[in-house]
Amino acid sequence: MNPLNTSVLLIYTGGTIGMFENATTGALENFNFEQLQKYIPELQKFNFPIDTYQFDPPMDSSDMEPDMWRKLVRIIHENYDRYHGFVILHGTDTMAYTASALSFMLEGLDKPVILTGSQLPIGVLRTDGKENLMTSIEIAVAQNKEGKALVPEVCIFFENHLMRGNRTTKMNAENFNAFQSFNYPVLAEAGIHIKYNNVQIHVNDKERELKPHYLLDTNVVVLKLFPGIQENVIAAILEIDGLKAVVLETYGSGNAPRKEWFIRRLCQASARGIVIVNVTQCNAGTVEMERYETGYQLLQAGVVSGYDSTTESAVTKLMFLLGHGYTPDEVRDRMNRSMAGEITL
Repeated sequence: MNPLNTSVLLIYTGGTIGMFENATTGALENFNFEQLQKYIPELQKFNFPIDTYQFDPPMDSSDMEPDMWRKLVRIIHENYDRYHGFVILHGTDTMAYTASALSFMLEGLDKPVILTGSQLPIGVLRTDGKENLMTSIEIAVAQNKEGKALVPEVCIFFENHLMRGNRTTKMNAENFNAFQSFNYPVLAEAGIHIKYNNVQIHVNDKERELKPHYLLDTNVVVLKLFPGIQENVIAAILEIDGLKAVVLETYGSGNAPRKEWFIRRLCQASARGIVIVNVTQCNAGTVEMERYETGYQLLQAGVVSGYDSTTESAVTKLMFLLGHGYTPDEVRDRMNRSMAGEITL
């Protein structure tokens, strides 16, 4: 790799990495990217250009919306030929949703898009942000002997681990290892050297052009089951005006209550064209609806398996498919196929 021929676009959306503590209130507030550069003089040590794009104003990731995903796709598409890779600085709270959405919206991607951030602001002495950012930039320009990107995927890099974006979940609000990929191996580990897990990394067999997608339909809801959930709650959710899809968070390997009213409500919703996708509440493991009778009844009610999909991935994939105008049956069919390595079949 000739560093002179490489370059990175750093997209700063906001998040803890770019915040400072207000001396009066103690609350964390956003500052601009120029101040971020002041806190990381090491950025100057990269011997290739790093250009920046800044959201103005920076946003807390709790405010992240599909419009912002469209904006990110547009920025990447418009600058695609100018850079070897893209690093997105993003708040941790919704990072897994953004990474999942971008994995579907950036069809034909053959360059790294790395999302990262931090649990502590960059100006704090013990910040994790500096290491996360520097390593993400390094991964964004990593190439093989043929000059092709080592990781042509949408990924999250956090606490020494590079993970497939649509396999990742935020699972810790306190520690530096905020994210985990429970059902898919990490793509790389950063120690003294960055060790790439090449077998697990998606590589395009033939040259493909980036095809950006902007159509999303947000008429989706997440329904988490719990013991004692009432029929009127289920009914109210399934009868939401305009509802098109439900991510049903079930127990274990995809199990749910066998109550007559519950199965009947799901049957009626499926018959009305509402797509119901079964994902497990467990962090690790997969949905196997044929395994127990409680799961088998869901299958008969028209519920489709989400396999080992994260909730974040299932939600954004449904938004993507519904946005493209597929019929309920077509959406169900595509939920049973891997589009961007988001499920294991």
